[in-house]
Amino acid sequence: MTTTDIHAGGALVADLVIAGGTLVREDATVPASIAILDGKILAVGDEAAMPPTRQTLRAEGLHILPGAIDVHVHFRDPGYTHKEDFGTGTAAAAMGGVTTVFEMPNVIPPTSTPEGLRIKQQAAEKAMVDFGLYGLLGDENLDQIEALIDGGVAAFKCYMGNTFGNLPSPSTGAMLEGFEIVAKHGIRVSLHAETASINKWRQRRLTEAGRHDAIAHLQARPPLVAVEAVSRAAVLAEWTGARIHILHISSGDELRPLREARARGVDITGETCPHYLLLDETAYERHGSIVRVNPPVRERAHQLALWEGIADGTIDMIATDHAPHTEAEKVNADIWQADCGFPGVETQMPLMLTEVHRGRLSLQDYVRLSSAAPARSFGLYPRKGTLLPGSDADIAIVDLSRRETIRAAGLHSRSRINPFEGMETVGAPIHTLVRGRFVMRDRKLVEDAAGWGRNVSAKQKMPPPAPRNVDLTMEAVTRPAAGRFGPEGAR
Repeated sequence: MTTTDIHAGGALVADLVIAGGTLVREDATVPASIAILDGKILAVGDEAAMPPTRQTLRAEGLHILPGAIDVHVHFRDPGYTHKEDFGTGTAAAAMGGVTTVFEMPNVIPPTSTPEGLRIKQQAAEKAMVDFGLYGLLGDENLDQIEALIDGGVAAFKCYMGNTFGNLPSPSTGAMLEGFEIVAKHGIRVSLHAETASINKWRQRRLTEAGRHDAIAHLQARPPLVAVEAVSRAAVLAEWTGARIHILHISSGDELRPLREARARGVDITGETCPHYLLLDETAYERHGSIVRVNPPVRERAHQLALWEGIADGTIDMIATDHAPHTEAEKVNADIWQADCGFPGVETQMPLMLTEVHRGRLSLQDYVRLSSAAPARSFGLYPRKGTLLPGSDADIAIVDLSRRETIRAAGLHSRSRINPFEGMETVGAPIHTLVRGRFVMRDRKLVEDAAGWGRNVSAKQKMPPPAPRNVDLTMEAVTRPAAGRFGPEGAR
């Protein structure tokens, strides 16, 4: 590794040097120090080569990772702030070594119009970490898509399956038109890929049969609902040239249509979550309604297939689907009355570092899954997702030997009930920096960091758009008839 030229125009003085640690990127693990100036990495290399500095942090025995990028969180702000808000949600992120989050649109009002987006942007002003905001893609707001892009959404979310907030799933026709519009701009559409009509039908039939037990939720949503939805979305993306991302992959069955779409040239990426990698059907017996999440935690065979998907690169990244609710909203003997989801943005890194400790993946693999791959997929690399001169100084400094036990009382989300209660982890972030500023230090929040987070959408650099079949889009075929065959365009 080399350092940048620190003497151009006179010697520079770094704001901070992190000295004596082990730097980890997706392609390298080496002893190295890092100099930071004005929120960016100034130099990476031997400690002796670092510039003068105003502050030094000794990192012997610690590993220096790019901060995690969680492209799937629900901070419930505005509208459901008794569950979470941007302040508590990003505090949990900071404690978990997460330096950038992408927040979902199922709030009140939904992030489906420029007005709704502005309200969300105001709510996010108290964020501790950087953030992107999803806009909604649905039946009723196709005429708002381009205004949302102009307003600064980082990506779009399409709910093919029903989930918290009960936003209606769009018809396939509306999805196609929405993909056509977004494809012109090149940003990504993330998909809750479950088929709503199957879910609704099976839940009704199970309820009629008297099934209210926890595992009935799993049986209402077999892998088929995801396989059908992923396949359908991939065909629409192939036709339009839209870039898509499959959220919360829960089954091994989904990997086939994902692989096939990628082989056909579709720009498709996919994520899974710690709960699908670490829990199986026995969790319903242990935790009851607490484990209810959409899509559901599945049988162990699917868990093993997901690990294989990570190993062979089919699954690109780890996200959390951080979805907090109060204990009263989660605990219910009638599974259909329990809200779906649980917090995860604070526990993701300790849980996955534990799997590194167990040898299930390497630390470099973890950096790729948690940081580099999401940065690439959503147009943030190399500004984020790596530790190179010129990159944002988004850093998680990790003690790989630190043992902790997950306890609800110790979490920083407003809603803390989760199925990992009592689990011992090995490895934890000790310090978290966002653009060079500590937001968590020595396992404690830096309280005056509230409001430090910034919207990342203005810094996104997606590849140029590559729309397809543009002569057959709804925009093209509904233009005025001049020059066409017909009463006004006959020739």
